Amino acid sequence: MSQPLTLDQWLARIEAGHPTEIEMGLSRVAEVARAMQIDLSFAKVITVAGTNGKGSTTKMLDCILSAAGFATGVYTSPHFVQYNERIRIRGCDASDEDICDAFSIIDQCRGDVSLTYFEYGTLAAFWLFQHTALDFIILEVGLGGRLDAVNIIDADIAILTSVSLDHVEWLGDSLDKIGYEKAGVFRTNRPAVCGMFDPPRSVIDHAQSIGTSLYRRGIDFDMQEQASHWRWQGINAKSEPVVFDDLLIPSLPLQNAASVVQALVLMVPTIDPKIINDGLSRSKMTGRMQVESLGDTPMILDVAHNPEAALYLAQRVLKLQTAGKVRLILGMLADKDREAVINALAPVVSEWHFVSLKGPRASSAQSLASLASSSLDSATFLHANVADAVEKVARAIEYESQHRAGFKASDDLVLVCGSFLTVTEALKWLTRQA
Repeated sequence: MSQPLTLDQWLARIEAGHPTEIEMGLSRVAEVARAMQIDLSFAKVITVAGTNGKGSTTKMLDCILSAAGFATGVYTSPHFVQYNERIRIRGCDASDEDICDAFSIIDQCRGDVSLTYFEYGTLAAFWLFQHTALDFIILEVGLGGRLDAVNIIDADIAILTSVSLDHVEWLGDSLDKIGYEKAGVFRTNRPAVCGMFDPPRSVIDHAQSIGTSLYRRGIDFDMQEQASHWRWQGINAKSEPVVFDDLLIPSLPLQNAASVVQALVLMVPTIDPKIINDGLSRSKMTGRMQVESLGDTPMILDVAHNPEAALYLAQRVLKLQTAGKVRLILGMLADKDREAVINALAPVVSEWHFVSLKGPRASSAQSLASLASSSLDSATFLHANVADAVEKVARAIEYESQHRAGFKASDDLVLVCGSFLTVTEALKWLTRQA
């Protein structure tokens, strides 16, 4: 009798089993879901779509609902270190054994249907959620919305965080086209929350055409940031005004927290601001403004990989008021708008460390440097990989600490961003040093 496959063996088999990494469409995954008799109607489903902010929105939803005593299942992607991070049940990552069991069921039910890596993971999450007593299921869209595998499940409420130009080869080359794809997670006679002040017209038109009640930031709900707290005002399902004062400012983007609170007011009308604060205080994420240290120097890791996210990151760095240098370690994929990301970060960067990533979509350090404007008056260094960059930055800081009069390592800031791959490699380096 053959030994069961390990999780790593399953993942290698799945990755090799489909001709392309991405293949949009719902027919394959829906067919296999029917064979598996997937039914998640026992729980309330929240689907989160958007160009930026999906991960932080999902995290805050999970933390606040858990603080309120609800049992949650959460599906996200990608992962940083372990695949298990993608499927969380009642606050814990799914075990290797459970994921392997789910993959085995999928394999038995799929017949000759070929599934992508993401579709396998999505169905595994659904299978595990279905066999757990859950109150809420939170699904993060992988790519787009309308044709993303999670969209075979009807959301009780959808959240659209943002729409910007990204993945244009899959979603279209205009905000209207991309907005339409992302609004595909909306459902008839069910609410949707839009965190944008001025969403593409296609988002509004699609909501109206299918009878979705669209709650828009700046119209139906909004927020005001104060010195140490923030104020939220919105409406409930009866269109009655609701106001929460003195909410804690989370470490994650505040505009996404505003959308989260609006969704919760619609789904859990009795939600208490104390519970919201409790959840927000727990809302910390790997790779999203994640604070670590490189010796005495603070280090921020963030997966920002498109212009909108890079601009937000630059604004956050400005608020930190760093007295010394901001040393940026940047690694990106070649299919991203690399030049726009570099330009968005340029105002806060004192020293550039471009790195080469691995893989068919990876960008080299040399190509990143060539895209940097000649007007950037900052020191520039090229590195073969992320680990090499972090190591050399650490040595440079140590050298300056010993040889430069008045230098304080704690005044500097090391910033790592540009891709999930970049952050993952930096985290691995930090783990090896621990």
